[in-house]
Amino acid sequence: MKVVSENKCFDGVQGVYSHASEACGCDMTFGLFLPSLAQEVEVPVLWYLSGLTCTHENAMVKAGAQVWAEEAGIALVFPDTSPRGDHVADDDAYDLGKGAGFYVNATRDPWAPNYKMWDYITQELPNLVRSEFALDMDRQSITGHSMGGHGALTIAMRLQERFASVSAFAPICNPSKTEWGQKQLGAYLGQDKALWSQHDASHLMRENGFDGPILIDQGASDQFIDLLCPEAFALAVAERRQEATLRLQKGYDHSYFFVSSFMEDHIAFHSDALYSR
Repeated sequence: MKVVSENKCFDGVQGVYSHASEACGCDMTFGLFLPSLAQEVEVPVLWYLSGLTCTHENAMVKAGAQVWAEEAGIALVFPDTSPRGDHVADDDAYDLGKGAGFYVNATRDPWAPNYKMWDYITQELPNLVRSEFALDMDRQSITGHSMGGHGALTIAMRLQERFASVSAFAPICNPSKTEWGQKQLGAYLGQDKALWSQHDASHLMRENGFDGPILIDQGASDQFIDLLCPEAFALAVAERRQEATLRLQKGYDHSYFFVSSFMEDHIAFHSDALYSR
């Protein structure tokens, strides 16, 4: 692992690190905020998965999460959203290829050799940060924005013994039924709808649910709301009678202004779950 940068931040340390990824077959970069409490004890971990077109840097710089994570004594991990490099397949569209890994293991060419973001996020990167930093990996939670909210919800519901809580900002909730999802799932996984369902939060809510608290914030003025389908997830939550807090925020759009406005709430939500585990 290579240290790209480390900066003092609200008494903690905001680092950026790179490493050779076996899962993705390329060098990957991630951000990690360690609160000052990590100098004394291992601290709980909150994963933040970013959305389409983003890198590790977007949330790290724009979400305003570090001040609240320092106060709560929680580490933040900011992974990248896709493999990178000249040899990695890409597409001219912003919603496929680099910056759009969708947190799946691609099975179709030309994506299959490198687009193993499920394995990277759920196996390789956790093992790396466990070995390198003062983290309590028995206490983990996960959140994300847009495509990253999709990833957070699907990962939490399929690996729920790992996570104390899950939240999301404007997540893609029903990708197998909408244009924003059918294109990517079809490209990465082919036309096997059984594979698609394992990456659809509304389907997984009906099938698996989540054994813990859920918080979702959605901007009512989000320009992508028809592609996100928050109502599909809300219906699945109601049908399963799942514990969840689903909030529609008047006037807010899809931007990081929206995310940063409610980040304090999400950090506090995860802190309660992590420190009661």
